[in-house]
This record gives sequence, structure tokens and C-alpha cells, in this order.
Amino acid sequence: MHLLNAITLPFMGEVNLGGSVLIVFFVCLIAVVGFEFVNGFHDTANAVATVIYTRALKPVIAIPWSGFFNFLGVFLGGVGVAMGILKLLPLDDLMRLPVAVGACMVLAVLLASIVWNLGTWYLGIPCSSSHTLIGSMIGASLAFTLHYGGIGVNWSKAGEIGTSLIISPLIGFGAAAGLMWFIKNVLKAKALFHIPQGENDKPPILVRLLLITTCTLVSFFHGSNDGQKGVGLLMLILIAFLPAKFAIDHSIPNDKILLSLNKTEQVISKNTTTDPVAKGLLLKLDSSIVKTKAMLTSTDAKGTDKTYQFRKQIKSVAKGITEVMSSKQIVLANEDKAILTTANKAITGVTDFAPIWVIATISISLGIGTMIGWKRIVVTIGEKIGNEHLNYAQGATAEIVAASTIGLSTWAGLPVSTTHVLSSGIAGSMVASGGTGNLNNGTLKNIAMAWILTLPVAIVLAFLLFVVFHLFI
Repeated sequence: MHLLNAITLPFMGEVNLGGSVLIVFFVCLIAVVGFEFVNGFHDTANAVATVIYTRALKPVIAIPWSGFFNFLGVFLGGVGVAMGILKLLPLDDLMRLPVAVGACMVLAVLLASIVWNLGTWYLGIPCSSSHTLIGSMIGASLAFTLHYGGIGVNWSKAGEIGTSLIISPLIGFGAAAGLMWFIKNVLKAKALFHIPQGENDKPPILVRLLLITTCTLVSFFHGSNDGQKGVGLLMLILIAFLPAKFAIDHSIPNDKILLSLNKTEQVISKNTTTDPVAKGLLLKLDSSIVKTKAMLTSTDAKGTDKTYQFRKQIKSVAKGITEVMSSKQIVLANEDKAILTTANKAITGVTDFAPIWVIATISISLGIGTMIGWKRIVVTIGEKIGNEHLNYAQGATAEIVAASTIGLSTWAGLPVSTTHVLSSGIAGSMVASGGTGNLNNGTLKNIAMAWILTLPVAIVLAFLLFVVFHLFI
């Protein structure tokens, strides 16, 4: 069967991909939707476990409720986390190579992530989709660097993300234990320590509202953080296969970019200095702006090389502004700082973006996924972390801490594991209410094992998949 080299697709316009590459492109699109669907019932089950096991909501209500707020979380959460994850990959090197190489990387990342997520879900282990995805990206990047050289993995960003993933569960455990101790010893709210007995043993109305609110917040912030990982994956596919269309946001008019560049130039001209380091930073930024202005009229949605060069130049300006603002040798007035901050945000938006249809696709996939396959993880969270059934206080404290931690991480543009933050929060609340003997060591060992194994397994799996797929280029 003959496949056309150019077809027109909704939201994307004309797509110039032929033969097997076009098939792989569609496979990748389906796979990323599948990944986010799996993420929905794999990770979001954590959010509903507490309201289900405290009888605050029945599953038939809790699951769609959580799914809807996951949808809103992705839709309203911005793209900071998504772009942070993309910065792990050598995208600039990838864009200069044939599309087939990008296909190898995308497939390796997606399949490694999905395989490990499905495997741990089947075993009922609350494994982190964040660890899986980041490990897969590192593995595929290492294999790519082995074949093509270049800068490879962005280890600085990887370290930043890794620190976030390691520290967040510790914060979850400590904060939940502290909050539980406060409720137990200071508030002495005995009603919160009741363990539901039977389906009709529901919490008092105020406690029920508290539990529903915390579930809602965890669901929303899960969408705003974990959902963005799906946005990042979908953008990876689009940039890898269609760099000319999606490496920069062509919907931003040149006049708007020019305005930001001009305002930055005005700040530079006002801040003269004799310090050689400071002067060098200002001259470097001014030079980047001049080059960017010259390229503004040459950007072309169909020209990969021109788009790549323009993207590189825009990133150079954004980096220059950041260096000037963080330099101790350059003392900027508050007004100038505000101008540079606004200009940097506008300029960064040219490369760090996601079309609304991308966000909508991931939102819907995550929301629907939440409603299916949730039970295995819910049972582990609700029954097997501790040696007793969840009480109201344990459910509420774990979710308050989880929502706060995930929300702050999203604000900082850092990915965290909803699974590990909430699981560690429940473990912390169990310890605070009954000591370490209140923990189920078998389940904790399984969770810890998954936590330890996920990153290296995902790295190796993605590395091997890239090597295998590359054999067919």
C-alpha cells in the first residue's frame, strides 16, 4: 500500500512524513496517550485511596471526581514541569539529524516507561511514573550520545530533578508524622482517629468535607505536575518528528518578540559598567539580541534549519538575560529587573510552550485513565502500608502534605512523584499514631524496592530499546 508523503492532520496542518516514519509517528502519538492513560490509573489511585478507605466517598463518585480535577490540573497548571523534563534531552542535537533518529529516541522513552509502569501496576506496587519517565529519558539520551556524540544528558537538570524526587518523599514522611502528632497530642481530636467499620460507617460531615477537599487538591496538583510529564512527552514527539512546526511557537508575532528585545536593549544601554566580567555579560547579551533581530524575518514554519537556528538564538538571549540578572557585578534598579523578568518570560515562551490541543489531549487521557484500573493501587495504599485500616486523621494528614508538596513543586517547575509523596505521607502518619510497629514491612519493602529499581531499570531498558530501534535506520 502506498502512503502519501504529505497529509493534513487536525491541529497540525500539513505533515510531511512518508512511509514507515509516518506509521511510527502515529504509533508514538497513540503510545503517549497510552502512557498518560496508564499514569491516570497508576498514580491517581493514590489520590482517591484515602476518601474511599475512610468512607468519605464511594468509588463510583470518587473516581470521576478525581478524574475531573486531574483534567483541570493539567489544563491550568502551565508547562513549567513539561519543559523542565524536556531539558533533560539533547533536543538541539536531535533536531539536526534525520527524523528516524528522533523516532528511535521517542519510541525508546515511551515503551520503556509504559512497560515498567504496567508491570508494577499489575503487581499492585505504587511505583513512580516520574522516576520511570526520567530514567527512560536518561537511558535514551545516553544511547543517542553513544551513537552521535554531542552534549548528551543535561546532568545539571537531571541532578535538580533527582534531588526533588529524593527529598519530596522524605518531606512527605516527616511533615505527615509532625502533623499527625499535632492532631493527636495538641488538638486531641478523637473523632479523627475513628477507623470506619463497614460501608455505612461514614465520617462526620466536617471530617468528610476535609477528606474530600484534600482528595480534590491532590488530584488537581497531580494533574498540574504528573500531567505535565505527558505534555512534555507529546511535545518531544512533535519536536522530534516535526521540528519546523513545533520547535518554536510560530503563533507569537514578530512584533511581540521585537518589543521584548528592544526593552532588553534599553536596559543594557542604561547599565554601563567598567567591571570586565559585567561588561562582558552585557556585550554578549547585546550581541545575541542583534543576531536575533536579524533572524526575525527569516523564520519559516517549513524550514527546519532556519527554525533550529532561530530557536538556538532565542535560547541564547534568554540565557543572557538570566546571567545578567543573577550577576553580582551588575546592580540593576527594581524597574530594570521587572522589565528584564517580563522580557525573559516572553522570550522563553517562544521555545517553552505547548499548544492548547496538546494540553487538552493529555488532560482527557489522564482524566479517563483515572476512572479505569484504579483498584490495585488503592488497595495497597488503603490496606497494606500499615497494619491497620486508615483512619480519618491518617488520610487527611497524608493528603494535606501531598497536595502542599506537589503544589509547591509545580510552582517551582520541578517534577515529583505523587506515588512516593503520598505513600510516605501515609507511612509517616501511621508511625506518628502507632509507632514503627504500625507499618507493614512487607509492603514497604516492595515499594522501596520499586523506588530503588525504577531508575536503573528504566535507564537500561530505554538504552537497549534505542540501540535495537537504531538497527533499523
